[in-house]
Amino acid sequence: MIRARRDVVDIAALRAEVKADQAALRRRYQETGDAGELLRQRCVCVDATLRRLWTDFAMPDSVALVAVGGYGRGELYPASDIDLLILLPRPAGRALREKLEILVGHFWDIGLEVAHSVRTIAQCREEAERDITVQTTLLEARLLTGNDKLFATFEQRLRRHLDPADFLEAKRLEQQERYLRFNETPYSLEPNCKDSPGGLRDFQVIFWIARAAGYGTCWADLEHHGFLTRDEMEHAVRCEEYLRQLRVRLHYAAGRREDRLLFDYQNLLALEFGFVSTPARRASEQLMQEYYRNAKTVVLLNIILLQNMEAALAPANQQAPQALDEHFQTVGGLLDVRDETLFERQPAAILDTFLVLQEHHELHGMTARTLRALWRTREWITPEFQGDPAQRAAFLRLFQSPHGVVNAFRRMNQLDILGAYLPNFGRIVGQMQYDLFHVYTVDQHILQVIRNLRRFTLSEFAHEYPECSRLINELDRHWLLYVAALFHDIAKGRGGDHSELGTVDAREFCEQHSLTTEDTELVVWLVRNHLIMSQIAQKEDLSDPGVIACFARQVGDVRHLTALYLLTHADIRGTSPKVWNQWKGRLLADLYYQTLHYLHQGEAPPAHGVIAERQADAMRLLRYFALSDTVHERLWKQLDTVYFLRHSAEEIAWHTRSLYYRIHNNQPVVRARLHLDGSMQVMVYTKDQPDLFARIVGFFARAGYSIVDAKIHTTAHGYALDSFVVLDVLERDTHREMVAYIEHELEQRLIRQGPPDVPPTKLLSRQVKHFPIKPEARIVEDERGGNFVLSLVAADRPGLLYTVAAILTQHGANLETAKIATLGERAEDVFLISGGDLQDSASRIRLETELMEQLKI
Repeated sequence: MIRARRDVVDIAALRAEVKADQAALRRRYQETGDAGELLRQRCVCVDATLRRLWTDFAMPDSVALVAVGGYGRGELYPASDIDLLILLPRPAGRALREKLEILVGHFWDIGLEVAHSVRTIAQCREEAERDITVQTTLLEARLLTGNDKLFATFEQRLRRHLDPADFLEAKRLEQQERYLRFNETPYSLEPNCKDSPGGLRDFQVIFWIARAAGYGTCWADLEHHGFLTRDEMEHAVRCEEYLRQLRVRLHYAAGRREDRLLFDYQNLLALEFGFVSTPARRASEQLMQEYYRNAKTVVLLNIILLQNMEAALAPANQQAPQALDEHFQTVGGLLDVRDETLFERQPAAILDTFLVLQEHHELHGMTARTLRALWRTREWITPEFQGDPAQRAAFLRLFQSPHGVVNAFRRMNQLDILGAYLPNFGRIVGQMQYDLFHVYTVDQHILQVIRNLRRFTLSEFAHEYPECSRLINELDRHWLLYVAALFHDIAKGRGGDHSELGTVDAREFCEQHSLTTEDTELVVWLVRNHLIMSQIAQKEDLSDPGVIACFARQVGDVRHLTALYLLTHADIRGTSPKVWNQWKGRLLADLYYQTLHYLHQGEAPPAHGVIAERQADAMRLLRYFALSDTVHERLWKQLDTVYFLRHSAEEIAWHTRSLYYRIHNNQPVVRARLHLDGSMQVMVYTKDQPDLFARIVGFFARAGYSIVDAKIHTTAHGYALDSFVVLDVLERDTHREMVAYIEHELEQRLIRQGPPDVPPTKLLSRQVKHFPIKPEARIVEDERGGNFVLSLVAADRPGLLYTVAAILTQHGANLETAKIATLGERAEDVFLISGGDLQDSASRIRLETELMEQLKI
């Protein structure tokens, strides 16, 4: 009988029919743009096809075919799975199992991507009790065809064992885990429009709970039950429609099930949504800003609705309100406004809400009705409100509170109050930075920087960065750093230098809020110069007294230096978890303390004074190893002034201790040691030879290490004495074993003098592909003359430094020092080079051109 039925079904014809139906629905959607109708009609078409196959196969009358999940609730996206439950009155026998296998195979044969389960009612209940995801899927069950009595019994028993309050708590925990998977932020570069915080799943959670509790299945039902206002309902409808449109178009653009807004599709989607690129902003940036703002609203609505539903489902758990003052009270550890019309009657109370929450830091949030009331206040923050001296004083107190600074500004941003009070901040809300090392939107980055600064002040985080904690607590009026952080990137996206443009906003704010002249000058100076310290630390030679002297003149005094150091530290850490590392922290600290020493001295010591001081310190260190006072003489005779200026006393002592007895060694000497910051320092001493730098760079690349600093020196008797600082890009846990490996393997390669190791090739990342970094190569003579500074900007990739080294070798250029800075996918490297034909301008241009051509690859 089964074989006869298989002959009846014309698979090819049915597949063609399904394909034609879906193509027609796509054309209709492109004409009308009605996403909701598309989702419903896809269900209608699939329903009809499944029923037809079910009938053709003459399935037993005792069995039911049930749509579950998204398909069950009548929403079927273009590339979504078709979730099915085949409901049985009793476990299937062999004949029925075979028949079901053939049926499900036909589902796939005709082009339907089916996710199915075959269960009895008892099995459904057992799985639902064990797994909240299964319970949720079954909650949206819809009978397609088959035994309606069996289905009714199934629904009845499922409902009987469903506790709405327990279900809500389970879904809340599930949502928390989902948020953690996405780092608890909707603001990633490539968010998931379904599962990320602020995605469609946040709304689906609400409707699952509403369905479980019998509150309805649509926004109008939730409004009817008083869970949201008409205005909130309209916002929810708009947000849901936007997300539906986005997901539908994304599925069609990808041609498969893809819910991540990958760079590959952002520009295409932006054009479909009608965005047009401008000289200042790409169409994709405009699309993503709209997405992030939409996601922020979705997260807020999710919070409000979950709180309201919890209060309705578990009223016995609600504590009696306790008054705080005439306007506010506490309910269950949350701040509650005693009258929802307070802000409309007295807009001055808007900022008071956040001040009260700061004062009562034992509270862990706000009630839903307080959030709702505050969300409506953004339209009441008028120019008159902004100009009120009392409001300006209140806003300033938010920075000065000993508690809850970060939470206050995050909540104000989520409720659009911060952007309403500071319109220029409102413009950068949701604005992504496609520089490939900022992974947050501008507003979230700013709040992250404030958070980092705030952590420096708290004793419970002092173990993370003890020196920053000490410095910020010694700094007078450290809250001014929060103000500087708020404005340091506020001018991003306007075109021009955002540091300079931001100073205008910062000065206006400080003057309007009656900061003293001294404090205003500090905030404005920090905003203007917030990038300078990281640039000097990562790109210039900190062993050069001239670099320190120049920077010290720029900062002027210890207060400015300390404030800039703290802001820079927090700023770099606030760009991306991948950008910050302990090596960068060490560079900043070195620059800070050397500049501090200079400021206390009042002037830079002469070069011969610096050398004498370093040599004396090096000798003191050598005595700890019971070495004689003359042990250094033979080596130091071969070293010139430049060596002693570029190396610290500790490095000089290390080199001397390793080499004093083998100055004329015929075999290469390689020594490595670990630093507390996680980096490894490697010294190479060998007779100078062609391609030496390329050999060393190739070796490190093959071994999985990234060079972040290099000091290249040639002794008077023709030996290379090179020092490298490297980081393990593979993040292995075998650091001490790797010291021995590097010393042995690099020595052997230098002894063999074979061709350099060519690093493994790797395709550029998708990010770089869609937001390409234009290579830059610039060679300028240094201030002293004789040497040249080569500055490179390029997309980072394995073998980048090897490519540069090979080209320099071809042109006969010698490398003196290298500063390697990697910012996410972007490499910004600075080299001091000499020799070759660099004195000839035409030769320098040829070298620049060749470098840029190679860096494009």
